[in-house]
Amino acid sequence: MQKITYRTTLDGIGPQQLTGFFDGWPNPPTPDNLYRILGRAYAFALAVNEEGEVVGFINAISDGILTAYIPLLEVRSEYKGQGIGSELVRLLLSQLEGLYMVDTACDDDLVPFYERFGMMRGNAMVRRNYAAQSSSTEPDS
Repeated sequence: MQKITYRTTLDGIGPQQLTGFFDGWPNPPTPDNLYRILGRAYAFALAVNEEGEVVGFINAISDGILTAYIPLLEVRSEYKGQGIGSELVRLLLSQLEGLYMVDTACDDDLVPFYERFGMMRGNAMVRRNYAAQSSSTEPDS
């Protein structure tokens, strides 16, 4: 098993190190877009192997005052089952300490995973525009 290190900056990381994620997504974000997503996140954590490849990540968007939302937690398939996702959640939640509300939406089979971190089941409403998943266009300002 390789040694995994964790970091909370993009120092030394480029889009070429952000491949192999989004298994099963019909139109996944490109590595360039993932790099932009992480760069604009309120907080994030990365798991990096000995070769410098990112093998897992988590991010949060937030107003920095009251609320945060965790939209993405991904671990490359060949690294699953090693506790990487759990460590990423712990690192991110420590960065969000003090906020009133930290939410995520997940499938039913992932509820027990998030409950281990003190999160509780709630309801979520979602809207998806699958055509925009890998779009590299900038939103209108």
